[in-house]
Amino acid sequence: MQKAIDAHFHIWRQKDQPWLVGPMVPRIFGPYEPIRRDYPIGEFLEDQKGSGVEKAVYVQTNWAKEDFEKEVAFLQQTADETGWPHAIVGYADMTVDDVRPQIDRLKNYPMLRGMRMQLHWHETPAFRFAASADQVIDPKVRANVARLKDYGLSFDLQLFPAQMKDGLALVGENPQTNFVLTHAGMLTGMEPETTEAWKAGLQTLSAAPNFYAKLSGLGTFAHANDPELISYIVDNAIEILGSDRLMFGSNFPIEKLWTSHAELIKAHRAAVARHGVAAEADIFWNTAERVYRPV
Repeated sequence: MQKAIDAHFHIWRQKDQPWLVGPMVPRIFGPYEPIRRDYPIGEFLEDQKGSGVEKAVYVQTNWAKEDFEKEVAFLQQTADETGWPHAIVGYADMTVDDVRPQIDRLKNYPMLRGMRMQLHWHETPAFRFAASADQVIDPKVRANVARLKDYGLSFDLQLFPAQMKDGLALVGENPQTNFVLTHAGMLTGMEPETTEAWKAGLQTLSAAPNFYAKLSGLGTFAHANDPELISYIVDNAIEILGSDRLMFGSNFPIEKLWTSHAELIKAHRAAVARHGVAAEADIFWNTAERVYRPV
């Protein structure tokens, strides 16, 4: 079995997550009562036992903005104590005048590899996160993202297809920074106009050589582990981007709302296997190893 890096997972303590202690609100992944609790590293390790995952990349989970350093400190301590995770994608507010004071605090944590601030906006209110559709090209956001190259940090880019033209502007003007599209561009459904817009968006972003994508969160809108959907996304993403720009991520425990880690990675492995051993090595190991440099 091809060894794997899980390039997108979360752990948390409920008390640290405003969205897990506040009132339930509509979210892109649907009702989430089963994960309104602690999800510690021990449970993640049990969930993915036998999966072939040997390393994992933690991605930020929307702590209160002022607690951005506490989040990274918690993950660094977890890694020091347990050996997991092997890389950290933290959060900093890219809408401030100058993000450098925040990153200067985070750079002291040796496992920090990248930043994510979710910039996705959709015409469906429940799918929105960013303040506006064009926040991705807000002047302050652009100026702050441009500063990441000085720290050697990547940027996890979360966008819907309608935003990807603006996304290319951000990615293209920062050739020294790696950008990683989360959840493979967030395909919301299988209607022809939806799939065509998604493929066109990936094609747009593919023009930038410093652009990568995660095969993560593919059940977000279906609220299911659907092997046919996963195969569709994998086939098209490989055709458009090539396997050397793709990486696997479980998005656990979000996907635990509807599937097990074993069934999730089984569906991804089956979809990728049809493209050969080189694609398997890229998607399950090489790309994440190159981009996130896990310890």
